[in-house]
Amino acid sequence: MLVGLASSIALPPAELQESSGPLLAVVEATGVSIPSWLFSLIALIAVANGALLTMIMVSRLTYGMAEQGLLPSALGRVLPKRKTPWVAILTTTLVAMGLTLVGDLATLAETVVLLLLVVFLSVNVSVLVLRRDRVEQDHFRVWTFVPVLGVASCILLLTQQRPIVWLFGAILLAVGGVLYVVARWSRKHAEKRNNRPGGVAVDNQEGTS
Repeated sequence: MLVGLASSIALPPAELQESSGPLLAVVEATGVSIPSWLFSLIALIAVANGALLTMIMVSRLTYGMAEQGLLPSALGRVLPKRKTPWVAILTTTLVAMGLTLVGDLATLAETVVLLLLVVFLSVNVSVLVLRRDRVEQDHFRVWTFVPVLGVASCILLLTQQRPIVWLFGAILLAVGGVLYVVARWSRKHAEKRNNRPGGVAVDNQEGTS
């Protein structure tokens, strides 16, 4: 927020919107003698680092959702010794590579932002729902206005997205919904099979049947 406020003070918002490198334009407007090539190098490293962190986060999130039964169990497979979720890493990498071929980089970035807003919206709504639970132990309890402001800000930002971004986001959310249904169906089918007379029940903790 401070970076955005400082940028709008240094340059008019209309000029920032038309610029392909708004932060570089802000730095140049301040008169700080930073070579453009050095600033571009820093930006490139920052973007690469952000992309790497995002890929690591997505693969681990996919693995965790598979462990919780929210995604197909195959995505929860790990290497025997290193315990690395290789199926989730491979799948999310292929999906990311495929998305880069669908549209331009700006549309892809905006779609990621839209999906993150959906995640943030869900988290804030979940906070409001969980506040209703009463527990005996002491725990942190956030003020009500904080998640309410979070929900309002997410809705406000969602209204600023382009229709093409909403289309890509809806397609990805639909794919996630289908994978969730498949995971639930597979889990119920496996439970019914194990509960049949003569079926073999597997003890997950001991690894024996």
